[in-house]
Amino acid sequence: MEAHVVLGNAGLTVESYGTGTQVRLPGRSAMEPRVFKFGTRYEDMYKSLAATDEDEAFFTQNGVLGLCRRGAAVKAGPQRWQDTSNSDVTKHDVVIAFEERIYDAVVDDLQTREPTEDFEAIHVVCLDTKDNPHEAKVQGRVALELCWLLEITAKRVGKEGLVAEIPEILDAFQNERLKHTPIKVLHQLCYL
Repeated sequence: MEAHVVLGNAGLTVESYGTGTQVRLPGRSAMEPRVFKFGTRYEDMYKSLAATDEDEAFFTQNGVLGLCRRGAAVKAGPQRWQDTSNSDVTKHDVVIAFEERIYDAVVDDLQTREPTEDFEAIHVVCLDTKDNPHEAKVQGRVALELCWLLEITAKRVGKEGLVAEIPEILDAFQNERLKHTPIKVLHQLCYL
C-alpha cells in the first residue's frame, strides 16, 4: 500500500491488487490469520478487528488497524488481480509486484487469459521486498524512481521502443540500486 500512496502522490496512475483467494491479515498467531473476502471494505475490516477493547488493543499493537486505516485512505477495499477484466488489465503498461510469489501469480494469470484484439504489451516487474513497514517505505521510493525511468523512456521511444529497451533499463537500475539497497529485479514481458 505504501507504493500505491507514493506513486499516486507523484501523479502516476496507480492501482493495487492482491492475488490470493482471500485477504489474510496477521492474527493472534500464524495459525490464526484474520481472513476477509476481497472487496470487503477496509472500514468494515477495521470494525471487525476492533470489535472488543482487547481486539482493538492487540490489532493496534501489531499494526493491522493502521494498515486498514492506510488502505481506507487509498481505496474502499482490497481488489483481486485475477478478478479484474481484460479491458481493465490492458490499461496497465507496467505492473509492479513487491513479492516474487505475487509476480509469479500475475504472470501466470496474464499467460492464461484470452488475448485481446489489440494484443498489447504489459511489462510485469518484481521488486522483491521484505514485508515490513521500513522496507515498504524504501521500496515505494525505489518503485517511483523506476517508474520515472520507464515513463521518460516510453515518452522518448514509445511503447514499442520500451519493449526493446526495458531489459537494459532494468539491468542498469538493479546494478545501481544494489549499491544502496539489496534488491532483486525480475521482468516478464506479457501480451494481452
